[in-house]
Amino acid sequence: MSKYLILFRFTQKGIENIKDSPARVEASKKLFQDMNAKVEKFYGLMGRYDTMFIVDAPDDETIVKAAATIGSLGNVQTETLRAFTEEEYKSIIEALP
Repeated sequence: MSKYLILFRFTQKGIENIKDSPARVEASKKLFQDMNAKVEKFYGLMGRYDTMFIVDAPDDETIVKAAATIGSLGNVQTETLRAFTEEEYKSIIEALP
């Protein structure tokens, strides 16, 4: 499994329906679970982004499908980052020519 950070920004529709946000978070967690992925953490944020997930997923395709599905509902825009553990990072750097 690989780690991903998914950053969310509310759209106008999402902020207009902000009180529904906790239910949308739970629905998104279920979506990931149904796709064989797991939302490990949720955070509300201050700044450019409003919320974020830390997700464990089997592959990039799963994350793209999940993020596209969530984004298509119109409440948020997403930005996804692949995260590497310290061990993975060291291995990548050590493999440099």
